[in-house]
Amino acid sequence: MRSTPTRFLSRINSHLSAATSLASSSRMKLLYPTSLKLDASQIEGFPSVTLHSYDVKAPIPEEHVDAEVLVTWANSADNLKDAVNRLTKLRWIQSLAAGPNDVLSAGFDTSKVAVTTGSGLHDRTVAEHTLGLLLNAARRFYEMRDFQLQGKWPGHLGGPQPDRPSDRFTTLRDARVLIWGFGNIAKTLTPSLVQLGSQVRGVARRQGVRDGIEVYSEDKLPELLPETDALVMILPGDPSTKHALNAERLKLLPKHAWVVNVGRGTSVDEDALYDALVEERIGGAALDVFETEPLPEPSKLWKAPNLILSPHAAGGRPQGAEQLIVENLRKFLAGQQLKNLI
Repeated sequence: MRSTPTRFLSRINSHLSAATSLASSSRMKLLYPTSLKLDASQIEGFPSVTLHSYDVKAPIPEEHVDAEVLVTWANSADNLKDAVNRLTKLRWIQSLAAGPNDVLSAGFDTSKVAVTTGSGLHDRTVAEHTLGLLLNAARRFYEMRDFQLQGKWPGHLGGPQPDRPSDRFTTLRDARVLIWGFGNIAKTLTPSLVQLGSQVRGVARRQGVRDGIEVYSEDKLPELLPETDALVMILPGDPSTKHALNAERLKLLPKHAWVVNVGRGTSVDEDALYDALVEERIGGAALDVFETEPLPEPSKLWKAPNLILSPHAAGGRPQGAEQLIVENLRKFLAGQQLKNLI
C-alpha cells in the first residue's frame, strides 16, 4: 500500500526532528554568567556551540549539567561547589577575574578541567584606580576630606608649600615608584606615571627591560626598597607571595614611603603594616585588597593613621570579555593552547 502525501510528510518531519535533536545533543554547551552584561551576540556564530546564561548565585539548572564550558564572574562559593559536583562533562572554565582564586579553591580537578584567567580584562581599570590612590596619597586628599567633615580648614595643606621635599611623598614628579609584580597592569599604569614625571622601576620573578622600564628580580629588593618613595604592589595571591611584604622588608622603606596594594591582600602582612603605620616608620598606605574581605569590623586597620581603605574597587569591570571568550573558544575547538591558561 502506497503512502499518502500526508504520511510521507509526517515521516520526513519525524526524521528531521530526530536529526535536529541529535545535532543539538552533540553540540557543545557553554554557560555564561548573568552577573555582568555580556553581549552574547559577539560570542555566537560557532555551529558546534550553544550558549546558555545562568545565575551565579544559584545551583546550575538541571538541564545544563551537561555543559562543557563554564564562564565565571562573581560566582558564589556554593554555586562553584555545585558546579564541581554536578558538571561532570566540564572541560574548560574561563574565569573573567585576573586571579581566579574562587575557582581554584572550589575543588575543580585541574588535571581534567582547563582553567583560564581574565588577565588583561582589568588592566585599565586597576591602573586608573592605582593612579588615583597614588595621587590621593601624595596630595593628601584623604586628610582634606577628614578636615571637611569636621568643618575645619586644613591650612597646613594649602598655601605655599616646599617643592618636592626629599623627606616627604608630595608629588609624582621625580617620585621613585617601584612596582612589585610587573605584568600587564603595571605596563598599563607606567605611561601615566612617566608622563607625570615619575621614575619607575619594576620587580618581577625575571629581570629584564619591559616597555622601556628596568625590571629587577626579587633578590634586588634589599637594594631597591630604601630608594623608593612609593611601593605599588600588584602581586597574585598564591603561597609564594604570602606576606611578601613583611616586617623585615617594611623596615627597608624610607620613613616617608607609601605602600599601595592593588594585587592580593595576602601579599601584605597586615599586622606588620599596622605597626609600621602606628610607629610612623613609613609615610602611609593605600589598600584596595585585604587578607579577609570585607574587612572585619574589629580590624585595627580601620583606625590606622595615614591609611586609605578602598573596598576592592580597583577592578570589578571586565573590559573586552567577549573578545577573550571568543579567542579562547576558537582555540579550544581547534585543540590549541588557551590564552591565560593556569
